[in-house]
Amino acid sequence: MLQKNIFNPKEFKPCRNEKDFMTMLKENPDIQFVRFWFADLLGNVQCEFSVPVYEMNEDMFKHGKGYDGSSVLGQARINESDKIAFPDPKTARILPWKYKGKTKGVDVEWREAVVFADIKNPDGTDYEGDCRAVLKKTLEKAKLKIGADKIYVGPELEYFLFESNGFGRPKIVDEKPVLLDSGSYFKTGRFGEIRKETQLLMQMMGYEFEYDHHEVAHSQHETDVRYLDALEMADFIMLYKYVVRRTAREAGLFASFMPKPIAKINGSGMHVHQSMFNKDINLFFDSKDEHKLSKMGKQYMAGLLTHIPEITSVLNSWVNSYKRLVPGYEAPVYICWDPQNRSNLIRKPQYAPNLEKATRLELRSPDPAANPYLAFAVMINAGIKGIMNSYDFPSPTKANVYEMNSFQRAAKGIRSLPKNLEEALKLTEQSDIVKETLGEHLFKSFIEDRRKHLGEYKASLKKVSLIKRLKNNGYKTAISPYEINELLPIL
Repeated sequence: MLQKNIFNPKEFKPCRNEKDFMTMLKENPDIQFVRFWFADLLGNVQCEFSVPVYEMNEDMFKHGKGYDGSSVLGQARINESDKIAFPDPKTARILPWKYKGKTKGVDVEWREAVVFADIKNPDGTDYEGDCRAVLKKTLEKAKLKIGADKIYVGPELEYFLFESNGFGRPKIVDEKPVLLDSGSYFKTGRFGEIRKETQLLMQMMGYEFEYDHHEVAHSQHETDVRYLDALEMADFIMLYKYVVRRTAREAGLFASFMPKPIAKINGSGMHVHQSMFNKDINLFFDSKDEHKLSKMGKQYMAGLLTHIPEITSVLNSWVNSYKRLVPGYEAPVYICWDPQNRSNLIRKPQYAPNLEKATRLELRSPDPAANPYLAFAVMINAGIKGIMNSYDFPSPTKANVYEMNSFQRAAKGIRSLPKNLEEALKLTEQSDIVKETLGEHLFKSFIEDRRKHLGEYKASLKKVSLIKRLKNNGYKTAISPYEINELLPIL
């Protein structure tokens, strides 16, 4: 499958503009198709939109390629469905593998390139249903309002590998996906080669990684990419999840980024490390401060801590997300911070506390099933609010919050994250910051769609026998048949 065994991602030459993109196609005549990629409302990649390479020319970057937006979740209504995808040449990547086919004895072989697209209306204006545009506007706001010309993020993307049923879905036994190992953190795992192969494939597309390892839960894995600009990272997540799933499928396995596929073991999170820079200066760093955090870094953190309840539905968008956000499985539940304490919502990693470029904040509540464009946008905007409005910086919580009782937490002013999607959505509906970030169209579409999802979940529980419901405490923490049958195959 791999073209060569060793590839240094530092050798990768990105396309800077349309000219570079066209040169890339000319220098790789085996590329026969270019895929235009973008995300729907929930972060599902729309990846089966291909253009023959002979259609790609300079006019494509001026006029784009039209499509029916009414068929994409969260995009246009049917009476205003014409949308245009404009390829962003700077995002171009050549998929490392080859495709082969055979029709009536004729063998064919080709390769494909991927380019992320910006969505516009026929009049050339930005389409308000484009998730990528939401993040771009947020980053422009950060630059204009607080002078942050780069916002770097580094997500820790966890996922499970399960046995496959041979038809592109996980094998289910006794209403649970089949685990492949009994491994734990750094040990006794299987199929680590999937992590390696995925890394090599992504390295061939120019991405640099820091490490990979088996995670805490059985059959759970993690590979950490080197930090990138927030927009680049959101694009990376879309491509990475696609490559992980494809690599697993070719090995006869099923990869899942579902937050909590199995009860009573750790779920999968997407801890997001984040920092702001102006040129080469880390705006979060202050060498004289006790925590090595600048005033701006503290205010950014205060913005996250203040607004986290109302943005949680965007960071944790599924009913299953809240099965992970429970005490006892290393997922955060309480709204507090500390430099090292992993029971808290936010950490300031201490691996290199005095190193300016390494100074960052780690938000631990998001999960990998979130739309990365919208998730990054709302958390960054919450931080911007904290800076612009000079929010007060709270003291760190060094004690294990899980061991405190409710009175002790209340005495310290420690609030909790929403307990379920319904509670989270109620807070989001009243949120000015989410509405401001997403815009009227996507805000309304998101609330409507998540209400629909919540309704489907509740309706499904009524079909479960009373005995099972009582046994599983109404499925407050247990994984329901709806989650296994409807969500696991797509997340």
